[in-house]
Amino acid sequence: MSEILHGLITRSQSGFYQVETEKGTFTCQLRGLLKRGRRLGDLVAVGDRVSITPLRQGTGIIVRVEERQRLLARQAPLPQGSYQQIIIANPELVVLVFACAQPEPRYGMLDRFLVIAEKQAIPALIIANKADLVGEQAAHELYDHYLPLGYGLLVTSVKTGLGLAELRQRLSGKISVFAGPSGVGKSSLLNALLPGLDLAAQSVSRSTRKGRHTTVVRELYPLAEGGYVADTPGLKALALWDIQPEELDAYFPELKRHVAACQFSDCTHVHEPGCAVLKALEAGEIHPLRYRSYRRIRLGEEE
Repeated sequence: MSEILHGLITRSQSGFYQVETEKGTFTCQLRGLLKRGRRLGDLVAVGDRVSITPLRQGTGIIVRVEERQRLLARQAPLPQGSYQQIIIANPELVVLVFACAQPEPRYGMLDRFLVIAEKQAIPALIIANKADLVGEQAAHELYDHYLPLGYGLLVTSVKTGLGLAELRQRLSGKISVFAGPSGVGKSSLLNALLPGLDLAAQSVSRSTRKGRHTTVVRELYPLAEGGYVADTPGLKALALWDIQPEELDAYFPELKRHVAACQFSDCTHVHEPGCAVLKALEAGEIHPLRYRSYRRIRLGEEE
């Protein structure tokens, strides 16, 4: 009987997976039987716990994928229909990196990430990066409206070192994933946290002020303090996967607390009379930027 080892996928590229086990690291491919049937999403991803059969010269075959506890994913449109693209499986913390400037904050995308984190019950830490471009106080003012919602917030700057020690502490002992749009400094932060990593930094186009993609391989990097951290490709768009419009208000904490008081049980919180959410918005209990994100997602509008 072939030996079976259990391990963690720490790298994924072009159908090959690096699996760390108690007997070392193996470069593996997926067993053919696991590929059968209609695929609605990625079969395996970085962060998955798997069982492998070792072969020779450090290679192996993935024969089983353990059930995922949670995942960070997005909906990727394909000609044959929507497809669940897994950014990382089983994360214990999602670190949402957004810039204070160059590029400007993209609150709509941040709120979409937070909806996914809420649905998957993944703790979220918001990073307000490039604080040196606007000043620490201004950086807080750009993102402080997330604090009353229960989300962690950390203002950082690779240039000055602001917040890096605290970020390192927050990541210790966890499987964390960095996510956010292109050009916000995810790779630069990781380079600062993991000396010698030398990830390609994402530049920002002078003509469009939008970031350019540099990360093409998904990978978990081990931390000296314990745990792993992943970098992900910069995303230009983020379509939500498996979230119905009528359940969306449950993933906005500040809306959720008012829903029961709405006059209609199927209230969309967009135009109905007797809507407790709209009343709270008028009273200043819901931040207008957050409500705008909710409305755009609910109505299927572009960011």
